Amino acid sequence: MAIVFSTKGIPAHERLSYWRETASHREVELSASAGFLATLSNYVLDDVGISELHCDPCTVGRTARNIERAGCDHFFLNLQLSGKAVAAQDGRTAVGENGSLLIVDARRPYTLDFQGNARCIGLKLPRKAIEARLAGAPVLSARTMTSSRPLAGLASGFLSMLPSRIDAVDRSSAARLAEQTLDLIALALAQESGQTAILSSNRAITLYRLKAVIETRLRDPALRPAAVAEAAGISVRYANDLLSQEGFSIERYVLHRRLERCRRALEDDRLVRRLVSEIAYAWGFSDLSHFDRKFRTAYGLTPGDCRRRAQECAGAGQAERA
Repeated sequence: MAIVFSTKGIPAHERLSYWRETASHREVELSASAGFLATLSNYVLDDVGISELHCDPCTVGRTARNIERAGCDHFFLNLQLSGKAVAAQDGRTAVGENGSLLIVDARRPYTLDFQGNARCIGLKLPRKAIEARLAGAPVLSARTMTSSRPLAGLASGFLSMLPSRIDAVDRSSAARLAEQTLDLIALALAQESGQTAILSSNRAITLYRLKAVIETRLRDPALRPAAVAEAAGISVRYANDLLSQEGFSIERYVLHRRLERCRRALEDDRLVRRLVSEIAYAWGFSDLSHFDRKFRTAYGLTPGDCRRRAQECAGAGQAERA
């Protein structure tokens, strides 16, 4: 179950001090406006800490004093879903936006500047687990992985779903899911840095390769299971067997990812002028009635209703800030 902190019910002049004392505690320093609005939800997946943050513009950072007082032995990974994050560490600067992944080393001082109406997902990654998968002690200070890269894009899509589904994961599955999460992040980091990732199993490597193939070909309306399996270097039967662990076949997983991409586009206020049909066609659907039916089955509302609800939520947030 999530542990939630929010300044929404706190008087404006008390919000900043509340956040510093309750949500941030001793781990980071925070600079923000006095009427700072933010909501933080924290989850635990075995030994991986996961948080979801919605916040006004602010700057957080770890000083040498924070590190000494709070202690830590992890990397911090930030998935930026809206707004922008700018990290500075060890003389390096990295920018996170539009679904990109940004990583800093929490054992050394850094600053993370959130700009705009920011929404992000953060993960505390155990240092030993990441270093073991990357065959050594990689330099992971202020580094960005853009979602246009196949494995980083796959990791971005996967991590964006975790907060909404983590409560449904039973204890016996949590450890395996945490291992797969770390494997996928290590694969993305390895691709970015040209290293070799050492994963938890050969099946995991093949599964991530299969998903990466699908992710890069979602826009192709003619995509077929045989073509996916061939590109991944495996049989259709083995591909379906790998995906069955998560309740999918190749066809169902392709549909699932296309629907997720469409939902994210419909909720993006930057794409409000794009027609629903344009979004559907852009992500590989060729039949609008089929798209509408599958979308409604998956999310319980029509694509148009999904867009309207996102716009209403965004409007309510702006009104509250005003």
